[in-house]
This record gives sequence, C-alpha cells and structure tokens, in this order.
Amino acid sequence: MLAIIAPGQGSQTPGFLSPWLEDQRLREPLELWSDAIGLNLVHLGTEAGAEEIRATANAQPLIVGAGLIGMKSLGIVNFSVTAGHSVGEITAAAIAGVLSNHDAMTLVRERGLAMAVAAAQSPTGMSAVLGGERDNVLAVIASLGLVAANDNGAGQIVAAGDLDALAKLGENPPTGARVRSLAVAGAFHTPVMQPAIGHLREYAAKLEVNDPSVSIISNRDGEQVAFGIAVLDRIVNQIANPVRWDLCMQKLGDMGVTAVLELPPAGTLVGLIKRALPDVETLALKTPDDLDAAKDLIARHSESVHS
Repeated sequence: MLAIIAPGQGSQTPGFLSPWLEDQRLREPLELWSDAIGLNLVHLGTEAGAEEIRATANAQPLIVGAGLIGMKSLGIVNFSVTAGHSVGEITAAAIAGVLSNHDAMTLVRERGLAMAVAAAQSPTGMSAVLGGERDNVLAVIASLGLVAANDNGAGQIVAAGDLDALAKLGENPPTGARVRSLAVAGAFHTPVMQPAIGHLREYAAKLEVNDPSVSIISNRDGEQVAFGIAVLDRIVNQIANPVRWDLCMQKLGDMGVTAVLELPPAGTLVGLIKRALPDVETLALKTPDDLDAAKDLIARHSESVHS
C-alpha cells in the first residue's frame, strides 16, 4: 500500500526547483499559479535567497506549488493514502481531489499572508528539540511558556513561542537533547496564530470542495477524514493548534502502508518515517533524477488499493 506525503514549512532550500523547471510541462503550471496569486514562484524556487524564501508569505505557496508539480511529474499515480505536514496538508488535499490545484494555491497564499500578519504582532519563532525523554522534553517546553507545536515522533518535538524563551531553551536543553533553531518566521500552530483563523475560514468558505478520492490523514489527531468539508475545516483550524505528525505516522503503520513517497521539497518527513516505521520503504522525490526510482516504487507498492 502506497502513501504519498507532502512536507511543511522549513523544508525549502534556495534553488531547489531549478532542476524541475527545466521541464516546460512543469514550469507552465507554476507560472499560471504565480499569475493567479500575484507571487513569482519561479523566481522563489530558482533565484531567491534563503531569507526571501524563509518569509512565511513566500515559503508556503512555494512549498505547495513544488509538491503539486512533483505530483504532476509522476503522471497518474495509483496510491491509497496521503498526508501532509502543516502547510503540506493543503498539498495532500489537492492530490486527494478535495481541492483543485488552483484553489489549493489561492488558499495557501491566503494562509501564508494571514499567518505572516499574525506572526508580525510579536517576536516569536520555533526550535526543534532532538532527542531526550519525551515527557521531560514536554515539561521543559511548558516550563518556559512555550508550546509543543509539532510532535513529530522519532525523537523530535518542535517548541514554539517567544524568542527569548526559545533562546533559554537552546542554552539549557532538556537532558539528553539538543536544540536547533528553525528557519521559520513565527510561532506556528500555537495560539499566536489565532487571529489568522477567522480570515482563512471566511476565504475557505468560498471554495469548491469534494470528498477525498483516497484516504487522507489529519494532523490534528492522526485520523482519517472522510468528508472534504471536514478536511478543509481541519486545515483552517490547524494553523493555531499543534501538529501531531507522530500520530499520522502511527496511522500509516496501522493501515498497513508498505511504502511512502515524499513530494518535493522532500527529505524531512521520510527521515522521520525511517526511524518510526523502519519496515516501510521510503523515497524522497528531491530532483528529477529520482523519478525512475519513484516510478519503480509506485509500481511495486500500488497494487493493494485502499477501499
């Protein structure tokens, strides 16, 4: 059983789309979406520096656009399950047929802009806590007034909140853990983002929504969501609530998934899955050089279709 997953913010690197956009069939939709949302995604994916693509309003549409052209590069794919991490949930919703690609791109543009405005109200950020004992890590995060915004499993929890508190966390990490600052400009998936929800909900209400054509797993609780309107509602509310990627991975294992393919900008999520689900075959679709291996994996693992 094959799952296709989509990464979240922080997975982007300067120039990562350059090899993909040598194919005009992939460049054209990105140019169309750029016009539709008023943002030059081609520039962001090929020429822009790290600071420019770190900006929330730029990073989020860039990541979703990259995932969608990555999916297009694979052709028609027979897969059973999808999930996305944070903004990757919008990519997952599109490849599951809940949203059109166009609507996914306009929604993520609104999401990025609304979250950037919310983030600008106070100096906040996010840091990954790697290793340590889970309960102790959570206790230390809470003691500093921070939020465990991403529980990613495989020994990785992301703390979010005030920059001074994050600095203290970095200076005195939990026992057995190390702390790494993340290239994001705000405390996403915390109450800091609450002001963005109303705007995004109002915008989402205008979109045409379909029920998913494959199983789609939610960041909220790692559960499958059967109805498109519920998928969209969860995407909207998730911006101010923690991501439970640990539960998403647990669900992939419980469903009997045998292989996972991560769409570009790929690498982060398959790294977590390799540790959490070592018996599951994984592939990170990073560049067009990975397409042959990706199509081979698809051919070997898409026979058992979830019903």
